[in-house]
Amino acid sequence: MPAVTSGKALVTGANGFLAMWLVRKLLERGFSVRGTVRSENKIAPLKQVFAEYGDKLEFAIVEDIAKEGAFDEAVKGVDLIQHTAAPVHMNAVEPDEQIIPAVNGTLRILESALAFGTSVKRVVYTSTCGAIRELGTTPRQFSEADWNERAVTEVREKGREAAQLVKYQASKVLAERAAWEFAEKNKGKMGWDLVVCNPPWILGPTLQPVSKPEEMNESMRIWYQGFIKGTDHLGNPQKRSSSRHLDVRDAAEALIIAAEKEETAGERIIISSGPWKGQDILNAARKFYPNVPVGDDTYDPATTTHLTTFDTSKADRLLGQKYLTLEESTRDILEQFKSKGWI
Repeated sequence: MPAVTSGKALVTGANGFLAMWLVRKLLERGFSVRGTVRSENKIAPLKQVFAEYGDKLEFAIVEDIAKEGAFDEAVKGVDLIQHTAAPVHMNAVEPDEQIIPAVNGTLRILESALAFGTSVKRVVYTSTCGAIRELGTTPRQFSEADWNERAVTEVREKGREAAQLVKYQASKVLAERAAWEFAEKNKGKMGWDLVVCNPPWILGPTLQPVSKPEEMNESMRIWYQGFIKGTDHLGNPQKRSSSRHLDVRDAAEALIIAAEKEETAGERIIISSGPWKGQDILNAARKFYPNVPVGDDTYDPATTTHLTTFDTSKADRLLGQKYLTLEESTRDILEQFKSKGWI
């Protein structure tokens, strides 16, 4: 299929943390954008943020992404679909609270694209590295060939007793697999191709019109609570032994490049700028804001061991991006917090 470098893009869950940066970058590139939101009251704040783009941005209300035909109207007349809408929270009681909307929401957008997306050339689906990597006690590098089977098994065995993060990861494994299975089953009927991008923990300044840090998206709320307030939330991120990150602006850029390049068709692509430990963020943050917790002042990043790393050679080859560093992301996050009076 040809790459998509212009035209109209549909962004699902357009008021999300990543999605708003994606909308902005698409508009900056000259695309017109149709964003889906769950209710009418979500539209006015977004119009205010993107006021300079006028009628280049329009909205469609999709109250329930898992409902049959949810996206039938939204996909009409668009050249590109960027599917970012999914439940991202850490308060599910039953695993199906995340799994069902994640899987069915993914299938609904693909079904609508197949039936009514007559002008669609590419669907870019945002999955996660959580669908790839498994937690372990020995260092391991993961690639696009890997799947987080352990999360799915734990959810099936433990049900509501499974860890919150594991419930989320299982939902992403099952949703992404459903997408690939749909594409395989319907490859002779589709007038478009599928690309999946798998980012890790996405960090960075937010475009969302929020008035207090508690209103931020889940990943940045955890960041604020852990690195500014030093409070425990899903295990204090300061104490994380190994994690990965990607600046939200780089994540949005990667999703667009994945649409613009013909050679990404049918690919699963890990987009990650590298590993870190909680102390790395504390050390970076103290350069710009000395009031963050000190943490472990004996930590040496040069001698530390990361349990999880990713082979990003495919992204390097296909996307060719240069990512912002952890220090650059941290600086910009803190500058925004300062401007809002949160620190």
